[in-house]
Amino acid sequence: MPCCSSSAPVRRVWTFALATSAIVSIAPGIRAQTPTTTHTDSARADSLRARALERVMISAVRASGAAPISQKTLTQAELAPRYFGQDVPLLLQGAAPSLTSYAETGNYWGYSYIRLRGIDQSRINLTLDGIPLNDPEDQVLYFADFPDLANSLSSVQVQRGVGTSSNGTAAFAGSINMESAPLGASQRGGTLQLEGGSFGSKRVSGEFDTGLLPSRFALSARVSALRTEGYRYHSGVEGRSLFVSGGYFGDRDIVKATVTTGTMRDTMAYLAVSAADLALDRRINPLTPRERDGFGERLAALAYTRLLGPSTSISTTVYRISASGDYDVAMDTAGTLDNFNLKFVWYGATSDWSYRHDAVQLDVGVNANTYARDHAAYERPAIADPLYFNTGHKQDASAFAKLAYTAGRATLFGDLQARRAEFRYSPDVHAGIGEQSIAWSFLNPKAGVTYALTAPLSLYASYGKNTREPARNDMFAGFDNLDTSNVAFVGGLNRVKPETVHDLEAGATYRGARLDAQANVYSMDFRNEIAPIGQLSYLGSPLRKNVAASYRRGVEFDVTYRAHPRLLLAANAAASVNRIRQYVDSTGDAPVTYDNVEPLLTPRFVTFERAQFAATRDVSLSVETRYQSRSFLQNTSDPRFILPASLNLDGTVSWRVRRYELVVRGNNLTNSKKFGSGYASGGVSYYFVLPPRNVFVTAKVGF
Repeated sequence: MPCCSSSAPVRRVWTFALATSAIVSIAPGIRAQTPTTTHTDSARADSLRARALERVMISAVRASGAAPISQKTLTQAELAPRYFGQDVPLLLQGAAPSLTSYAETGNYWGYSYIRLRGIDQSRINLTLDGIPLNDPEDQVLYFADFPDLANSLSSVQVQRGVGTSSNGTAAFAGSINMESAPLGASQRGGTLQLEGGSFGSKRVSGEFDTGLLPSRFALSARVSALRTEGYRYHSGVEGRSLFVSGGYFGDRDIVKATVTTGTMRDTMAYLAVSAADLALDRRINPLTPRERDGFGERLAALAYTRLLGPSTSISTTVYRISASGDYDVAMDTAGTLDNFNLKFVWYGATSDWSYRHDAVQLDVGVNANTYARDHAAYERPAIADPLYFNTGHKQDASAFAKLAYTAGRATLFGDLQARRAEFRYSPDVHAGIGEQSIAWSFLNPKAGVTYALTAPLSLYASYGKNTREPARNDMFAGFDNLDTSNVAFVGGLNRVKPETVHDLEAGATYRGARLDAQANVYSMDFRNEIAPIGQLSYLGSPLRKNVAASYRRGVEFDVTYRAHPRLLLAANAAASVNRIRQYVDSTGDAPVTYDNVEPLLTPRFVTFERAQFAATRDVSLSVETRYQSRSFLQNTSDPRFILPASLNLDGTVSWRVRRYELVVRGNNLTNSKKFGSGYASGGVSYYFVLPPRNVFVTAKVGF
């Protein structure tokens, strides 16, 4: 805040007061202060206005507290005590109902995966500050490409079910909306983190925030590096990342640029191991040290937000996402290495217009992007001439409108999204086949109501429908290249149909001084679900196919109880009944039909409990437990192929003295020898191990 004549602070406070109604509705939970002309209060008003405007885009894709959506928003205060550098899927594990995750390496860095209500992350909508992150071809995000990303997040909202309309791929299991640390509300200063832990793990991170300067500019930067040998043999990971955000904050507008980049190198561990072999040595990795990969991914975005009036605002973001890298796979028993190379670039723009006035909240948003990814393969050591070179192109355009209207105690909610996507395949010049393309158009409606019984207690119910297209791997039956040798077997691009879910949600939410709770029931009915069959392609990607009819129905609970100023208790639980009405298993010599079987990797019960206790002003303790009931490894309900139930216990001790903090995190304290995930193939069950008892120590220094 400039220290000059009193006229400047008065003018800024007047502008802030004019926009108070819009700002408070845009950033729920931020309360306006009575404006004064003092230097301190004017600086606070600047920070508050900047924070509210900065959240326009993220609020457009998120569900507000009054929305009839099964959701949970995790703040930085909730995320930070659990964070020791692990990838985002492992950080979120247990933090929201029905959410499970695992890592291939048997550690916490590297390739990790998340499931919501038993559905894999290719069908979970992922965004960062409203920017879509699901790769348009694969419809996944490889979190390993952005090491230490959670260090730059201020909140994460997990919506379960179809949720509200967002940018990018349609939410099928749910959505995970990440928000980066705010610029406008940050304080000047920085933090250095040094960490060491089990499996030769090391991490260093440094960040600095300028805060909102008198010039109205703000800058934040973080750089991180990590390395681990991995628990499994030769499953080491090296990662580097950079996150930089800077912006100008005017009275009524913000210009903000964000750049994040990450690189990852590892020796691969994407194959699981049989129980018999794990009984001899749990560290076995069937892949060789020569089979390795390395990728880098980059995101650059420029956002402009303007407060148009007391009730309206608009925010527009243009973005570019790119990635490149390669991996080596031994394709025969002789150990011949094939090198697979991927490179993509992705340009897009998203814009949202928001209106908040009295009983009406309206968001209208659009998103459009264009994408191309090159696929090439070589046989080492001759990598000058490719075995093949093909390109997948995809264009996506969508628009949504969300309206919430409050009438007395009831808030009515409507949401409609229209989306069109087109995929075009340019084959290798020697493939002997022509170019192919396919397009899809979808209309996804949602509606619901929330009714406030009392000030802290409300009831909600909603219905939503989402339809989404198959991924490239689904259409190509796991092949990376189509030519005359396989195109007849694969069939046309329309062989795999789009999948549709009809989702009914109903629940109750309580927000009190000491107790926050949500309970909900859901019924998700699928048509042509693109379900995994439990086997991997020759490149290690999950294979999937349509199943005509299936459903997932369950109940979820989420409770946080502030029992005492020093004691916080939290727990969530989910119980579900899940069925595929008819499944044809074609993996054997002859097709076999099964009726009313459970979908694979979908446990019936999942629970999480956490207790945090402030022993003194400087010392805090926490303990966490996670339970996951058994699930099947195939869609056959065959008891021979199961992922056993598991119970895990973790604990944290934190000691803070002024600007210094020491955190000791112990994981799997009971040394459980269970598994994180797996699959079945050839009549044998294969598993990814949970890491054994391990400890990570992090030293943090503020400046």
